[in-house]
Parts: sequence; C-alpha cells; structure tokens
Amino acid sequence: MCTRPAALGLHHVCLDCRVAFKHAGRRDRSCPNCAGGLIDAGNDLEVPRRGDGAGWRVLGVLLRAGVTFHSSCCGGPGWRPRTMTQVRERLAAAERTGTPVAEALTTADTDEIGRRPRPARTAAGAGRR
Repeated sequence: MCTRPAALGLHHVCLDCRVAFKHAGRRDRSCPNCAGGLIDAGNDLEVPRRGDGAGWRVLGVLLRAGVTFHSSCCGGPGWRPRTMTQVRERLAAAERTGTPVAEALTTADTDEIGRRPRPARTAAGAGRR
C-alpha cells in the first residue's frame, strides 16, 4: 500500500534563472524573476543547487527533450541521467539507433537503447523450434 501524501506540490522550473518553485496544480505559471514560462518538472525532481552548472545543463537537456519527474506512486519516475557524460552517451546511442531522445535518456543501460522488445512466447508456440 502506498503511503505517499497525495497533495505534494509539483516542481516548476525556470532554466534561465536556475530556480524551481513548488506549486500545487498544473496550470501555466511564469517565473517571478524573468517573467518567462516555468516548466512543470513533476513532484520527484531533485533540484540542483543554483551554482551547479553541470546539474542544470543535465536538467535542461532532460526537460527540453520532454522528460519529466512525474510518478504515480512510491516507485519514483524511473532512472534519469545525472551527469553530462551519461547524457552524451544516450544522445549518441539515440542518434545511432534512431531511438527517440526521451526514450534513450530514460534508459539506464546504453546497450539496451534501440533494442526492440522480443515478442512473448505463447503456449501454442512454446513447443516449436
């Protein structure tokens, strides 16, 4: 049974100002510093410190690719890259295999990027070779 509170706020991020705010609800918001749009990043985002340039670059790549930190329960949003090296590896694999960037950025093992899931065996086809 999930014990996570249902009313957690969602992180809204301004990449230009390197700030994040927690707001309840998903309506459009603007940055109080620059009046630019805020990006809804989800409730499981670990916001980098303002001086962590590499962390903000990684976060910017993820959010611009459409990868967010939303989750429905205690399991979290899944794996996300934390370093620019991890991002570069996945972007190169996405380009090489033709995999969508958002999918490649959320795959923990770079060897799995581009592999199509194998069809499950059925009971009727299990006996054939």
